[in-house]
Amino acid sequence: MDSPVRYDEDVYDRIWIPRNFGYCREINTSLPVTSDNNSYSLSSLVMSTAMTPTNTTRPITMTLEDSDPNVRYFVYMHFAEVEDLSLKPNQTREFDIGINGVTVAAGFSPKYLQTNTFFLNPENQSKIVFSLVRTPKSTLPPIVNALEIYIANRVSQSLTNKEDGDAVTSLKTIYKVKKNWQGDPCLPNDYIWEGLNCSYDSLTPPRITSLNLSSSGLTGHISPSFSNLTMIQELDLSNNGLTGDIPEFLSKLKFLRVLNLEKNKLTGSVPSELLERSNSGSFSLRVGENPGLCIELSCRKSNSKKLAVPLVASFAALFILLLFSGVFWRIKNRRNKSVNSAVEENADHRATTSPMPKSENKLLFTFADVVKMTNNFGHVLGKGGFGTVYHGFYDNLQVAVKLLSETSAQGFKEFRSEVEVLVRVHHVNLTALIGYFHEADQMGLIYEFMANGNMADHLAGKYEHRLSWTQRLQIALDAAQGLEYLHCGCKPPIVHRDVKTSNILLNDKNRAKLADFGLSRSFHTESRSHVSTLVAGTPGYLDPLCFETNGLNEKSDIYSFGVVLLEMITGKTVINESQTKRVHVSDWVISILRSTNDVSNIIDSKMAKDFDTNSVWKVVELALESVSQNVSDRPNMQQIVRGLKECLQREESNKNY
Repeated sequence: MDSPVRYDEDVYDRIWIPRNFGYCREINTSLPVTSDNNSYSLSSLVMSTAMTPTNTTRPITMTLEDSDPNVRYFVYMHFAEVEDLSLKPNQTREFDIGINGVTVAAGFSPKYLQTNTFFLNPENQSKIVFSLVRTPKSTLPPIVNALEIYIANRVSQSLTNKEDGDAVTSLKTIYKVKKNWQGDPCLPNDYIWEGLNCSYDSLTPPRITSLNLSSSGLTGHISPSFSNLTMIQELDLSNNGLTGDIPEFLSKLKFLRVLNLEKNKLTGSVPSELLERSNSGSFSLRVGENPGLCIELSCRKSNSKKLAVPLVASFAALFILLLFSGVFWRIKNRRNKSVNSAVEENADHRATTSPMPKSENKLLFTFADVVKMTNNFGHVLGKGGFGTVYHGFYDNLQVAVKLLSETSAQGFKEFRSEVEVLVRVHHVNLTALIGYFHEADQMGLIYEFMANGNMADHLAGKYEHRLSWTQRLQIALDAAQGLEYLHCGCKPPIVHRDVKTSNILLNDKNRAKLADFGLSRSFHTESRSHVSTLVAGTPGYLDPLCFETNGLNEKSDIYSFGVVLLEMITGKTVINESQTKRVHVSDWVISILRSTNDVSNIIDSKMAKDFDTNSVWKVVELALESVSQNVSDRPNMQQIVRGLKECLQREESNKNY
């Protein structure tokens, strides 16, 4: 084995180890090998050499073995033809790529001087055997130019403290933080989020002790989410565009020793407790270069003296004005109850609103805030069983405001359930909660805005752009990963109960997030029943067996997701009522396949035809297993995610050659 090599032009600074098997020889080219259409950015120096068996009938085999049966491998195989076969009449190179005897890519032929990459993520096994086997029509043996092999690190520590993790995740959403903020904030230690410091011990989850968001382009008010970082010692928000007052909650962070708010646009006065702590020497406070900010304790006292006399006159005038306004308001209210009067009425009734859990109050908005952010509810995005969804802006962030309908059945109960779920559920493929509001009979939720609508509208042709099969696969995988997280990543697990294409939302890059937890419920983990006894959902997506068991469980979600997959494949609505009888999409698919055994007869005609029908077959099989009337035949979400990943990898690999 030769010494490791690194290349200056390698943007990922990978370490390459030259290796050759005893039964192989090296072949190479002096011409450059391009990686223009390859996201892995391979150096031409790496790809210009390859190994191939000396015996043309012999396969290339590689074995990975580990004592840990749960080891997780991530393997990238890179190929490029380095011999100009056009100069060798009747010579071809074609081979199958396999894992443990199972072919994952059949009949692959590397392109001349162009990089092709296969990503292989085999199931957890202690021994993995990769094989490159020449096909019968090939005259040349297989080749391989480069391999990247990674093993997932196993983290022995607990994940970051949940309240801290939720806080920085909320800050990332609110301020659109442009940093490497992915995964767990504090773990692994080598990949801690940029700008964070954490404390670690073997008995408790890591805690965030410092946060540096200096010069990060932050705008708007200082978010209440900072108050959840209860162990923070240093907070640097300097050199941003923050506005408004310095909130009192910062003075309640008892471990905070350093607070830097310099070079912002803050106004008002500094909380007296922060000034007192700063003057005592136990606390470092930096608030310079905020032109509208008063940094003296005397601010509050002098202001109160100056206002004392005007206030006496003002109160008299205000009493008369309020008396007149009250008479006018009552007359107007009898004629027409406007949105603005609703704001005043809700403010009067705020004290009688049912209290929410303490942890949720940190995301609370007033109804007046919501009226402002939606421009008086001027732009309707859509309507559903929960109520109407409006477009709005919060600190330059586009949001979707879901206003609970006054006639919604079990309205407050469902609303409270959704808030309780959303404040503890965070995943890249689940819609993010920005906040909520509830005042008297007005209540609703504020989500991140998804610019490209929902999957149902795309399938219905309401958008000019037609989604390709690869895009549909990616969207299906995104939604599946969101549902997998609810089933497997939450404690206790969560059953969604209303999985459907209209609840799969797309961002401006057509990446998907699963939405609408208004009907979600937690289910118990003591047994595998995981039953939610309140039956709800949407006709066509609702598991027929739930009426026999009088309950919904994770297998019911899987039935619904199977229906979604069939819609995405066929472009058909879940129930076709154009005929003399109502036909469910699953019955239609089964009928066509039984009579023709040709998957092309069920594929959405609006899709371009540049796809591998084998990957469509695989997804059809997954979908039909998911809607099986025998619950034990239905896969779990982990199996569905794995199957969709394989199909997507096959499609993306096919596009490389």
